[in-house]
Amino acid sequence: MTIKSENNEKSLEPVRKILPLIPLRNMVLFPSVETSLFFGRKESMKALLYGYDNANKLVLITTQQNPKTEKPELKDLYTVGVLAKIEHILQTDGSLHAIVKGISRVNIIAITKQEPHLMAEFVDLPVISESTTDVQESAEALLSQLKKAFAMGRQFDLPAMMHLSTGISSSDLADQVSFSVEAKISEKQQLLETLLVSQRLKAATEYLIQEMKVAELEKSIEEKTQEKFNAGVKRNILQERKSQIEKELKKLGEESASELDVLEKKIRKSLMPKDIKKKMLREYNRLVEMGTMAPEASYIRTYLETIVEIPWGKYSQDEVKISKAKQVLDEDHYGLEEVKERILEYLAVIKLKSKQKSKTKLKSDSGKMTNILCLMGPPGVGKTSIGKSIAKALNREFVRISLGGVRDEAEIRGHRRTYVGAMPGRIVKGIKEAKSMNPVFVLDEIDKLGSDYRGDPSAALLETLDPEQNFDFTDHYLDVPLDLSKVFFVLTGNDISGIPGPLRDRVEIINFSGYTQEEKFQIARKYLIKKQLKANGLTEKNILPIDDEILRFIIDKYTREAGVRNLERIIATLFRKVAKKIVVKKVDKVNLNSKAVIKKYLGPEKYSSQLMGKKDQVGVSTGLAWSSVGGDILFIEVNIMPGKGQLILTGKLGSVMKESCQAAVSFVRSQASVFGITQDFHKIDIHIHVPEGATPKDGPSAGGAITTALVSALTGVPVPRTIGMTGEITIRGNILEIGGLKEKAIAAHRAGLKTILIPKDNLKSLVEIPKEVKKDITFIPVEHYNQIYPIVFGKSINLPKSVSSSRVAQASA
Repeated sequence: MTIKSENNEKSLEPVRKILPLIPLRNMVLFPSVETSLFFGRKESMKALLYGYDNANKLVLITTQQNPKTEKPELKDLYTVGVLAKIEHILQTDGSLHAIVKGISRVNIIAITKQEPHLMAEFVDLPVISESTTDVQESAEALLSQLKKAFAMGRQFDLPAMMHLSTGISSSDLADQVSFSVEAKISEKQQLLETLLVSQRLKAATEYLIQEMKVAELEKSIEEKTQEKFNAGVKRNILQERKSQIEKELKKLGEESASELDVLEKKIRKSLMPKDIKKKMLREYNRLVEMGTMAPEASYIRTYLETIVEIPWGKYSQDEVKISKAKQVLDEDHYGLEEVKERILEYLAVIKLKSKQKSKTKLKSDSGKMTNILCLMGPPGVGKTSIGKSIAKALNREFVRISLGGVRDEAEIRGHRRTYVGAMPGRIVKGIKEAKSMNPVFVLDEIDKLGSDYRGDPSAALLETLDPEQNFDFTDHYLDVPLDLSKVFFVLTGNDISGIPGPLRDRVEIINFSGYTQEEKFQIARKYLIKKQLKANGLTEKNILPIDDEILRFIIDKYTREAGVRNLERIIATLFRKVAKKIVVKKVDKVNLNSKAVIKKYLGPEKYSSQLMGKKDQVGVSTGLAWSSVGGDILFIEVNIMPGKGQLILTGKLGSVMKESCQAAVSFVRSQASVFGITQDFHKIDIHIHVPEGATPKDGPSAGGAITTALVSALTGVPVPRTIGMTGEITIRGNILEIGGLKEKAIAAHRAGLKTILIPKDNLKSLVEIPKEVKKDITFIPVEHYNQIYPIVFGKSINLPKSVSSSRVAQASA
């Protein structure tokens, strides 16, 4: 290509002229550019024909600022346009096709006529003189980029190519490239309005370079896409050939080591039932026929692998020896005699059933679990670890899953395979993990199950835990029956009320109570100290043996719980301090047998040795309470003040406890003369408060304690702090049966009480109370407040009994 330098012309005074005006919608025409245009608007077609016939084939062409404007005015047009010559016109149905060529830049001054077409007044824009060197350098730079664009396959319009190949001026070169580059209408209009040739050349070069960079990126993306496509095609072809080769090898009896063949062997060797195996082989054949690259192939393969991983027909051999089981339970857990006895009974039944099976050769009931154990009690008393001990005693695998907070039914029964990311439920996962079809399976925190719009997990557990149904348990993902009848299910929880009735009906509940101080001492001595020594990198050589007095001091002063978890944490804290001292101070042995050392390591005492009151007080009695985490004591406080006969109840009391307070007040008011009460109840206010106001309290069992606090406050006689009491009171003064006596007795023992007044109908529950508790506490049965008053206040009274104790007991039941 060659470049012709423009001739410097003398600037003349601009002459105003008038020609037809044609506005374009989405194009900017440049001088020296020849292109074809279609005209559809009537005004544009009339202007084109008028210019061709009456204006020496000349028209003005400019661009609309908004392409949607149908009848543009001067303010809607760019005022810098092009004087163009009409080369040829071709008329078609409803439109005109014309070839036009830009001649020069013009400035449109005004529109002189609107109808039947636009006529505009204009002046020619002058050509500005520039340095030839600047123009030449800019033109060479643009030509260099043009060569690169041609090399990359950049296509230009045929007329533009012809102009470029014949040699053109620098101005025409800039205009030709500006017309061809990819740019917005406003950007191209800016190029048209640039009068300096060197600036147009530079701007056109920049647009061309930007376009080439985009083209290079697109080419790179296309090449990479093509490579991936070719690799995919190649992989498919090779996979198909590999499949055909393996089929031919099978026909010849040769072994194949492909993953699908390994999967087929596992299916055929599995001990799954015949109908299930037949179904799995059909699924396998589907997988082989569709090929590994099919969208559904990965889902079918995952499904088959899940089925194969289930331990079909694999059972741990039970070693039911009652003596061994008793030894294991005693080694792992201190106390819990009632629980251990019940488990041993359960194992004895299993042993007898296995003997009957061996005699009758009946396989249907072999190892079938007839009952599901549910261990309920406060945290930290050993419910979950009992499950491990059962597995150890039976020589079975142990699996544990926590159900706390589970709200989705699919967590139990799995997802259906139609869902993306479907997987089996927790029951099937546990069986796979155990690699045995008869493990000891602990479902922890059964009372913490939730439910929402996704279903009720507790309802899904009904089939799982029913011995009459779980031999045919169906997981939604597996979609085949799974025999769970030989699984030893053990449920654990804290609050029996959190288990739905239908589920509770399918299990046998064994209640765990809190540990006494003596039991905690023995557990710490036999288990916790050894465990934490090992956990903290210590040995028995690193510390002197801890004295019994110091260990009891730690239990009394730093723990107050039903279980032993906090006690274990306290011992762990102590041993970490020891470990630090051994490492930092380079000592070999640490002596912990000093209360001062214990206080230094653990801080000041957290609890007093006795939780009962510091002294006997008027209007304060000690009651006993039960909760899901064990028993506790509570104080009933009563204040009497001048007023109008109001009863004020505080302490976050539930509706039942409020009614119990009202019943106690009614009873005391009805027998005021007998108790020696002289106040006028219409001129006093009674305030009953139960401390720890943030803790909700409810239930009727504090009725006796409330009555005692009321009588004490109204008579001015203090209540002995060593006496605790429990029992519901009626408005006739009868004391009715209550629940949770064992936990309440342990709490009273922990608090240091010496006497407990209990309902007479609860005498049968005394057998459940630990021996050390009964050794330190005197239990006095009562059936009417007649019997409580002399014990508490030291003098006898004679209150009327309107209902016999037996009738009261029947009504309570």
